[in-house]
Amino acid sequence: MNKYLSKFKASFSKWIKKPFHKAIFIFFFILLTLFTSMYGVAQWYIYSQNNKPTTLGVSFIPDYAKYLGLDPKETYQALLGLNIKEFRLTSYWSDIENTKGTYDFSTLDWEFNLAKQANAKIILTVGLRQPRWPECHIPSWATNEDKSVWQPQLMNLITSVVNRYKDYSNLVSFQVENEYFLKGFGTCTDFSRDRLVQEYNLVKSLDPNHSIILARSNNAIGMPIGQPKGDEYSISIYKRVWDKTITHRYFEYPFPAWFYGFLAGIQEIFLGKNMIVGELQAEAWPPNGQSIPETSLAEQNKSLDASRLKDRFNYGKATGMKNIILWGGEYWYYREKILNDPSLWNVAKEEYK
Repeated sequence: MNKYLSKFKASFSKWIKKPFHKAIFIFFFILLTLFTSMYGVAQWYIYSQNNKPTTLGVSFIPDYAKYLGLDPKETYQALLGLNIKEFRLTSYWSDIENTKGTYDFSTLDWEFNLAKQANAKIILTVGLRQPRWPECHIPSWATNEDKSVWQPQLMNLITSVVNRYKDYSNLVSFQVENEYFLKGFGTCTDFSRDRLVQEYNLVKSLDPNHSIILARSNNAIGMPIGQPKGDEYSISIYKRVWDKTITHRYFEYPFPAWFYGFLAGIQEIFLGKNMIVGELQAEAWPPNGQSIPETSLAEQNKSLDASRLKDRFNYGKATGMKNIILWGGEYWYYREKILNDPSLWNVAKEEYK
């Protein structure tokens, strides 16, 4: 053994003397050190969360249920029937103030009250950019106005929303905007940090008693460093999407679950801020920009079937984060109600049970 070790050392010493070989060695040494450090932080974080309860929630958007051909109220009641105890709801400006100067809170009131009866908690998103296409939900009457005109009107709406719902006993958090700085998706045009800071400060001044969540824009290694500083942060996790740029086929993101545990852990260490999974993909991603209704069930299953949905729940739990909001509740009901395929609904029923 010593003879072979001596030969290896001699060969390695000779090999490493070449500048190119030395550069390769240093590169892979740094890579291994970085990987080991990330994995160590992730395992520390996951271990530190072990004794905390897991909350599985879901986002619900009436407009999307309607888009899928569903009755929004029936869909919401069905999701509550799954025993889901946390919902992320939206307050689209385009819905609440469809007519300038006139607010309609009837749908959101109904959602809050029904959730309260079912002992379900609410995370409420506020602001211009909220979940689902086109991301920035500006009413048609404001689309041609200058920012100096529409922003004060938006701030008035946020004020009304916060004041209306801050005293609901089942409200747990406000989320201000959604993936605010993500420029590659949606029809948004204003990414001013000043506006985000103003909205955050407004919500905090109106309601200092509830935490404010800010949603990260991507999966990059790092942490939020600019203003505003959220009480909590959320991250979106998408696993299987259609790559329309290079391969033109389904693409599975290779990140292991512990990678997100690392992102949560490094944030916990340096910022002392909690991170939740604000959006865990649990619906199909159709190819070539198709909509869900125009995509066959067989094609949808290539992106998400019952087995993948089960894995998605497990993946979310494996990140170590204890508050996990699934993305696709309306879709599960669409599969059961419209396509007569209860497979996803049955998986969700088992998970939330």
